[in-house]
Amino acid sequence: MTRTVTGRTDHVVVVGAGLAGLSAALHLLGAGRRVTVVERDPLPGGRAGRRELGGYRLDTGPTVLTMPDLAHEAFAAVGERLRDHVELLPLHPAYRACFADGTALDVHTDADAMETEVERFAGAREAAGYRRLRDWLGRLYAVQMRRFIDANFDSPLGLLTPDLARLVALGGFGRLDTRIGRFLTDERLKRVFSFQALYAGVAPSRALAAYAVIAYMDTVAGVYFPRGGVHALPRAMAAAAAGAGADLRLGRAVTRLERSGNRVTAVVTDHERIPCDAVVLTPDLPVVHRLLGRRPRRPLALRHAPSAVVLHAGTTRTWPHLAHHTLSFGAAWRRTFDELTRTGTLMTDPSLLITRPTAHDPSLAPEGRHLHYVLAPCPNTDIGPGARAWSDLAPRYRDRLLATLERRGLTGIAAAVEEEYLVTPADWTAQGHAAGTPFSVAHTFAQTGPFRPRNLVRGTDNAVLAGCGTTPGVGVPTVLVSGKLAAARITGTPRRPRAARGGRR
Repeated sequence: MTRTVTGRTDHVVVVGAGLAGLSAALHLLGAGRRVTVVERDPLPGGRAGRRELGGYRLDTGPTVLTMPDLAHEAFAAVGERLRDHVELLPLHPAYRACFADGTALDVHTDADAMETEVERFAGAREAAGYRRLRDWLGRLYAVQMRRFIDANFDSPLGLLTPDLARLVALGGFGRLDTRIGRFLTDERLKRVFSFQALYAGVAPSRALAAYAVIAYMDTVAGVYFPRGGVHALPRAMAAAAAGAGADLRLGRAVTRLERSGNRVTAVVTDHERIPCDAVVLTPDLPVVHRLLGRRPRRPLALRHAPSAVVLHAGTTRTWPHLAHHTLSFGAAWRRTFDELTRTGTLMTDPSLLITRPTAHDPSLAPEGRHLHYVLAPCPNTDIGPGARAWSDLAPRYRDRLLATLERRGLTGIAAAVEEEYLVTPADWTAQGHAAGTPFSVAHTFAQTGPFRPRNLVRGTDNAVLAGCGTTPGVGVPTVLVSGKLAAARITGTPRRPRAARGGRR
């Protein structure tokens, strides 16, 4: 049995209505707790927010959704079904990968379709390697999900299970790029199955092979688009929570926590004082530490993941070679990761994620218009330009991005932009994200699993953390799990979800 908070837990206040907080709220409601959710913004969503701009509706956070079963699990906790609240469109292809040599590969999650595409792209030998890689990814996921992702740890001793031996046998503690290289030799294909290490904040040459589990989510389990944008998911979760009895208080900034001894007795906002029996804290770690009045001691300072510049562009046209998600790889690879994680310089030959949500939902833009989201990884403010430097850098970098896109086939993009919104590390800093990154603490070995900041707060008996700064980590699937794990710290072993109205999913 893992540890839980002590004392009464009848009324829980969840600070933050992002995906982690809403997941925690739904699981707490399903376990019979009274729940109040407090959110500083006027809309739910947190990082997965929404911005209206000249008739365009922008997702301000993630644009890639995988593992929707984890979201369904949160809905099921209160007897609801995800599909009754959100229309999920499976993406075929999940991605289109475009390379500096002019070649392109459609990344399919269907095994047969992907094998055929790999054979067309790189030959029969690589197609056979893909099949072996897919099998390995599936086995890796099965071992990790049960014991290492969807699991609370009280100490590193919690790792000592038979699944640890299985993970070792699968090569999970080797290097990611080396392990992928056992299946594939084509450098372009290797990038498709290893770029996900960037989500974990580590270069593929240094990342544990265990993080190939993210490639499983991207390239095997399937990529989905919620009609209305990714923000439709937290909006639906908030509605389900309210329907199950949660008190949602939006537009309320938490200013402090009241304590009595080792217990939090109330959450104080800029509007009111809310008494509570327990609290779930989902803001970024510096905000949490300020509210708690203490910063946990660690032998080494936390290392943060790279950041990103995001250009949201509403345009008068689009480009036919773009899929819903397009990976535009530069020629550089190892140098790119060195720039992002070591030297702290902006990518000289950038690899970009271009998302075109209007490909599947034209209502996100005015009639006849298109929405493009361009994500360019960049160093965080700990090792790269500081937040203040970005006030001068931002317009120049925006022009560099558009010039790069022009060279890569988005002819006339600068002239086609009629509305735009540029987000830089300065903006992430202003939102309270440490090191100017929305991707929080990097997944180095010393910051993974039981070594990551724990979700139980030492010295406070009834406070639990959720979100990407704690276990299990960064990304929509893992953040949803973090909310579930936080709820379990309060309620104990979860009960089986109530049957959804109208039967199973």
